[in-house]
Amino acid sequence: MELYKQVFENNKKWVSEQTEQNPDYFKDMAMSQSPDFLYIGCSDSRVQPENIMGVKPGEVFIHRNIANLVPNNDINSLSVLQYAIEHLHVKHIIVCGHYGCGGVKAAVEHADFGYMNTWLRNIQDIYRMHKAELESIIEDDARHRRLVEIVVREQCLNIMKLSFVQQKYFFDKTIKIHGWVYDLANGELNDMRIDVAQMGRDLEIYRIEGGHKS
Repeated sequence: MELYKQVFENNKKWVSEQTEQNPDYFKDMAMSQSPDFLYIGCSDSRVQPENIMGVKPGEVFIHRNIANLVPNNDINSLSVLQYAIEHLHVKHIIVCGHYGCGGVKAAVEHADFGYMNTWLRNIQDIYRMHKAELESIIEDDARHRRLVEIVVREQCLNIMKLSFVQQKYFFDKTIKIHGWVYDLANGELNDMRIDVAQMGRDLEIYRIEGGHKS
């Protein structure tokens, strides 16, 4: 209970510090937001987007869930994407995974996680599609790290399947897609340099012709 109360004491201190530096801080913040970045990341408490990116409140729109997934049927993440693209007009869409991800590890443990099994099945499907590559990696940690990277790449592909994303990427050319991996062991962000053109054949069947928005 003491820790809980401390949160509100911390909040008062933080408000005081912000208004001391800028009396209009909260007035300005309440007016609107115009972030350049949409960050889709893991809910892991050790990964804090603003901290690792070095950005201020209002500069990054954030969506987080277990293992930074963007499933094809998840109305939550798809709604975030559409709002960020069509209303906030973000310029960069980032999918950020992290080495040591508990969700990615859980997906390959063959354990029963109850309701969460349905969510983890998205990662298991990715593992199945890349089984030959992954099982050629003998060392467990190296295999996990590679699976984390593949999961990020597949989420970027899922994002590119969406018609409103294709509109902005291929026709309007106003957004870019990025895949990152954060290393908990050293605090470094690694840009996977996702190249949509290199996705080639994987993306071809999902292409929408002519720049339709619906």
